[in-house]
Amino acid sequence: MKVLVTGGAGFIGSHIVDALLEQGHEVVVVDNMSTGFAQNVNRQAGLYTMSICDANLEELFAQERPEVVNHQAAQMVIQKSVENPIFDAEENILGSLNVILNCVRFGVKKIIYASSGGAVYGDPVRLPVKEDYPVNPVSQYGVSKHTVEHYLHVYETQYGLGYTVLRYANVYGARQNPEGEAGVVAIFARQMLRGETPTIFGQGNKTRDYTHVSDVVRANLLAMERGKGIYNIGTGVETTDQEMFDTLAELLGYKDVPRYEPVRKGEIYRICLNSSLAGMELGWQPQLSLRQGLLQTVSYYHRRFASRGIE
Repeated sequence: MKVLVTGGAGFIGSHIVDALLEQGHEVVVVDNMSTGFAQNVNRQAGLYTMSICDANLEELFAQERPEVVNHQAAQMVIQKSVENPIFDAEENILGSLNVILNCVRFGVKKIIYASSGGAVYGDPVRLPVKEDYPVNPVSQYGVSKHTVEHYLHVYETQYGLGYTVLRYANVYGARQNPEGEAGVVAIFARQMLRGETPTIFGQGNKTRDYTHVSDVVRANLLAMERGKGIYNIGTGVETTDQEMFDTLAELLGYKDVPRYEPVRKGEIYRICLNSSLAGMELGWQPQLSLRQGLLQTVSYYHRRFASRGIE
């Protein structure tokens, strides 16, 4: 099967590309390289350096004729969405609509869409959050990611475009860009290895649901053939910022204490996801514990920094 992966040079997308190729699929990547890296892209995949907002995306679809589109490309920095909501909407809403329209135009069987379980629900009062919990985002990023879910429903209803939405928890693992706001594991690891002082925004009691990228990749593979609608992809376990800092400090041998600064606009206080629906309909469950995943991730950063120096 031929699969087009948007954002396939990025953190999650590049892992999905690798897994698809291992399964024998033909893979084409489109990425504007704003946060992705060419070295992340498997050499067996075709690569187009292009924005999903580009009008020429139609030519790519016409030439490649993908059967499935895995849509990972996005502006994903919450603070950037707060500061420049028009740019966020252009990238995440209009760019996604460009992808969806071309899916319909060229007969794509299914689109798999990466949404955000950490942003669309806002600050829920009941945890872990299920898919039927009221959506009430507190950031412009959360609004833009959720808006695309509505478009997918409309284009399924009007044109029969199959889709699966995966609402990710906080994903971490190898290749995560430490320049990204959402990549706290990568950010803390690089700062600790540099001997810098990591910053915790708030008092350290904000919580997130950390899910290893390998588990997220499996959900995407399962969604190729299963699942209709929206699914949470998370562990259901809350981890505080302080717990994450302390665990990474232990694994990396970091001895200093963090800096504490005020919580930033658009950030939620607590979140973790109930993924039982994904278990029932996709056959998915997380396999790696947080400690297992962090051990793998820390090993990656040690190798990366040892071979290239501290970046």
